[in-house]
Amino acid sequence: MQIDIIAPGRVKERYLRDAIDEYSKRLSRYCKLNIIEVADEKTPEHASAGVERQIKAKEGERIAKHLRDNAFVIALAIDGRQLSSEELAAKINDLGLRGTSHIQLVIGGSIGLDEAILRRADFKLSFSKMTFPHQLMRVILLEQIYRAYKINAGEPYHK
Repeated sequence: MQIDIIAPGRVKERYLRDAIDEYSKRLSRYCKLNIIEVADEKTPEHASAGVERQIKAKEGERIAKHLRDNAFVIALAIDGRQLSSEELAAKINDLGLRGTSHIQLVIGGSIGLDEAILRRADFKLSFSKMTFPHQLMRVILLEQIYRAYKINAGEPYHK
């Protein structure tokens, strides 16, 4: 299975990069992982709704260039469906059984995802009604993908 994580911006904090590297290494025995970083836009403080739409549209265009027609696209969105770890594992397993060999998970920038990306998504996933920093979300997402593969393999993993 090919799994792409697509997100705007670079992760600058060393501790987050270390965690991303660790989960990437762990996942290498289960899938082919590719982390795609697209350029992000600076969001001015107190930006108007129109400026925020423009920023999301620019980031969305950059993300869209990496989306593949044959991939199952999962957009992370607050209004998406919340799944347990076991349900996410079952979703990944079911996609594989149905012949999907490429999953792309899209994380939005600091103000979220463009509507065009949300419409393109085959599934919208929410981790919580809370908002998380988008760089930290990469670590959380990778950990949950790793946990899903451990569940699907019937291997122990801490709860």
